[in-house]
Amino acid sequence: MDFNITETQQGFVKEARSVAEQIAPGYKQREIDRRIEPELRREIGARGLIAPELPRELGGRGEPRLTSGLITEEIARGDFNVAYLQVVGSLVGQILAANAVPDVARHWVPRITSGEGIVAIGLSEPAAGSDAGNPSLSARPERGGWVLNGTKSMSFALQAEAAVVFAKTDAAQRRGRGISAFVVDLSAPGIEMEGIEDMGTRAVTRGMAHFTEAWIPATNLLGAQDQGFTQVMQGFDFSRALIGLQCIGAAAVTVEETWEYVKGREAFDQPLSRFQGVAFPLAESETLLTAARLMCQQTLWLKDEGLPHTSQAAMCKWWAPKTAYDVINQCLLLHGQFGYKTDRPIEQRMRDVLGLQIGDGTAQIMKTIIARQSAGRAYAP
Repeated sequence: MDFNITETQQGFVKEARSVAEQIAPGYKQREIDRRIEPELRREIGARGLIAPELPRELGGRGEPRLTSGLITEEIARGDFNVAYLQVVGSLVGQILAANAVPDVARHWVPRITSGEGIVAIGLSEPAAGSDAGNPSLSARPERGGWVLNGTKSMSFALQAEAAVVFAKTDAAQRRGRGISAFVVDLSAPGIEMEGIEDMGTRAVTRGMAHFTEAWIPATNLLGAQDQGFTQVMQGFDFSRALIGLQCIGAAAVTVEETWEYVKGREAFDQPLSRFQGVAFPLAESETLLTAARLMCQQTLWLKDEGLPHTSQAAMCKWWAPKTAYDVINQCLLLHGQFGYKTDRPIEQRMRDVLGLQIGDGTAQIMKTIIARQSAGRAYAP
């Protein structure tokens, strides 16, 4: 693994850092407003900071996946929720680029990369949670297309134009099989959106999409019928590493702010930073975040090289969000009563990062993936 980044990647990092500085003051206001400004989304897209790994003919920049990781971490330093635009954009963009028919890909993917629109992903359901391989959303062939019935949970539910969803197309097949993926225009008749009040990531507006006899064209099928789960789930190895870096970005900037705070605040006639009880937890945080960052970057490098990386991606997804949460929590405590106030971004980052210990795969699911990769058939829970 080469630890040097290219001159082009350095340029993307510089752009992303500029965006982070620009958006940081509005972090709290976006939570209050429950939205990310469309004009900000378009500006980020115009700078090439949404799914730059996608082909140029679809609006991407043809960059390595590692570039997306570098961008994600930088933007998350300014606003954790805005960085989720890049994470979801890369995940859904690659799904559409690889599985949609050309006309459908040409319609939706450039809207993602330009920031003109958001295409969400609906994998989990209210009654299923981690059991993503057994959806209750059904799709039946009718009138030259498909009719969907059921409910999906998704981020950006109240801001997205469309969503990639997974539905059961062959009820006779067992869990994980007989599932197809579709891209659905959320303005279509028979689809009703419902918002959810979460304790964090409120600017991402998670919600439910309720499908009642919602008809979609046959061309909206992604990949082969009944094979959607196995085909599309491979893309999550990529997004899991991005999520890890998203969480690391929020934690890293919190550590930097805490170092400045403890250097400037005195107790017992000396700066707080001189006390080992203060400095050592921050030194440990620096160490843990460095290790987590390298693991996520290695995963992206492995994907770029076409090498196996499923275990590494699962490690990124369970360990990086947990580490980031623990680090931010420690920093909040080191701020004392000032960390407990809501006028600083620390408590908001802690709530936002916590959500990704749940969404996109819990630690238990990720550890199961790692065990299966390592033990194979010998692993039998």
